Amino acid sequence: MAEPEEELAHAEVLELFQAALARLVQDPLLCDLPPQVTPEEIGSQVALEYGQAMTVRVCKADGETMPVVVVQNATVLELKKALRRHVQLRQARQGGAQHLSWKYIWRTYHLTYAGEKLADDRKKLREDEVSEKKHK
Repeated sequence: MAEPEEELAHAEVLELFQAALARLVQDPLLCDLPPQVTPEEIGSQVALEYGQAMTVRVCKADGETMPVVVVQNATVLELKKALRRHVQLRQARQGGAQHLSWKYIWRTYHLTYAGEKLADDRKKLREDEVSEKKHK
């Protein structure tokens, strides 16, 4: 007869998972990540290491720079989504506002690259870089 499996409460499983992630973050590859790392952040860091992703530094009008990780062939829309995740995670960790109206933010503000507005959400980020190099 098989032994009954030991059931853990959700909180216990979460605690075990966080402890395992904390040990994982001690790896030299992942040491820049915060202690309350998410699986998505680990995946992004590994993708960066293997050249499958890139870091886009988003500079706000107030001078703050936010490093946002996106896949190599990301579109403007994917950058916006990654920026949203980055800000929401930072807000949650700092105890800031939990809800931001991203519809309002994108209606009021916009992303620019080399002085040009990134208006087409379907446009690849790398296309801008390539076309800028061709014009120099």
